[in-house]
Amino acid sequence: MTRPMREPTFWILTALVDQPRHGYGVMQQVTKLSGGETRLLAATLYAALDRLTAEGLVEVDREEAVDGRLRRYYRLTSEGGAALTAETQRLSRNVQTATRMLDALRPPAGPATVTFG
Repeated sequence: MTRPMREPTFWILTALVDQPRHGYGVMQQVTKLSGGETRLLAATLYAALDRLTAEGLVEVDREEAVDGRLRRYYRLTSEGGAALTAETQRLSRNVQTATRMLDALRPPAGPATVTFG
């Protein structure tokens, strides 16, 4: 059993599902996908990308020079996709359990009572 992902890790991997992205593109996509709830600072993002690369969950797709600066693009590996799939399944089970517990607290829906007066 693996430990739960930290939220920034979850969003970084999710941001890379559909295409390789450079760091700033990952930051923008994370903000968009999370509805603005998660905003990554550059230092946080690049430390996470280094860690995720070392863990084999992402890899460098390509590098290109833009305005004299090197832009590195990252992509999700198959291991990263598997880890993200496992995490989404874990989160789904958690939501189902919490929903079941909350539903048990609600009074059962019965036929509507109509009063004529």
